[in-house]
Amino acid sequence: MEDNYKIKVYQPSQKSSWDSFVKEAKNSTFLFQRDFMDYHSDRFQDHSLLVHKAEKLVAVLPANISGSELHSHQGLSYGGLVLGKKITFEETLQIFKSLLAFLKSEDIKVLKLKLLPRIYHQLPSDEIDYLLFLVKASLIRRDVTSCVFNENPIKIASSNRLRGIKKGEKNKLQIKEEANFKPFWNEVLEPNLKQVHNQKPVHSLEEIELLQSRFPKNIKQFNVYKNGEIVAGTTIFETATVAHAQYISANEIGRQTGGLDFLFNHLLQHFSHRKQFDFGISNEAQGMKVNKGLLNWKETFGGRSITHDFYEIKTENHQLLNDVFI
Repeated sequence: MEDNYKIKVYQPSQKSSWDSFVKEAKNSTFLFQRDFMDYHSDRFQDHSLLVHKAEKLVAVLPANISGSELHSHQGLSYGGLVLGKKITFEETLQIFKSLLAFLKSEDIKVLKLKLLPRIYHQLPSDEIDYLLFLVKASLIRRDVTSCVFNENPIKIASSNRLRGIKKGEKNKLQIKEEANFKPFWNEVLEPNLKQVHNQKPVHSLEEIELLQSRFPKNIKQFNVYKNGEIVAGTTIFETATVAHAQYISANEIGRQTGGLDFLFNHLLQHFSHRKQFDFGISNEAQGMKVNKGLLNWKETFGGRSITHDFYEIKTENHQLLNDVFI
């Protein structure tokens, strides 16, 4: 292990320094702040790591531990090694080598990383992609997520989408941004997920309300109403570069009246100041299958695919980073 770098397991007393670092990092979002990460601390054994060089915090890894495996946090949509803006490639290599060597010394045999998609990067941050190649990491899952690039948007040309938007106008649907999540959760999202997929949302109503109270500028709810009754909605997670649709749902009336077409036509304009609008993944079966209908709906709004990758690394392979430079 490089003597210059010290790895420590996160402790609650370090919350302030962790959050300050994450807010200024080049490849992070509000999901990495402790007030977001810790809302489900009862479900995961947190084992996040801090990397210091001469007492200065230079990187963090949001993570939880399970047996002899460390996961870049399973309670988050994405993760990976979070780096400061001034970090160089050589420093990143030494940090990653030190981190793997530390895990090996702690009898953690495998590190599983689900990377932060590039659209969330505020500066180029692909150092880890190259280092994963060097340590012979295994790609264990790859999803496709559909994004609208607002700097070069594709005009909506689908007759189905245009028809849905006109339906919404004809039915005099109303869109409201609200701080109240109850109507969408109780009357649309939960009933719809139970009926169609026999599932529940990842976040309970109480959890999303808690998170929104902590991050009111980042978590937003947009609902669609017909004659005062909610028919559709979406929950948006907004970061420095991306507006991401975390939940999308409509009831039967919403589907009949073009509720979601009407809503997302509005939202693409509303969030045009962000570099990307992310509709989210269309995958099932751990990335091996694609929901064709869902993907098509996103693509007719101009969404195009980027990948979201998951890797498995043997910690013993830290030695493969010893002689990289010539």
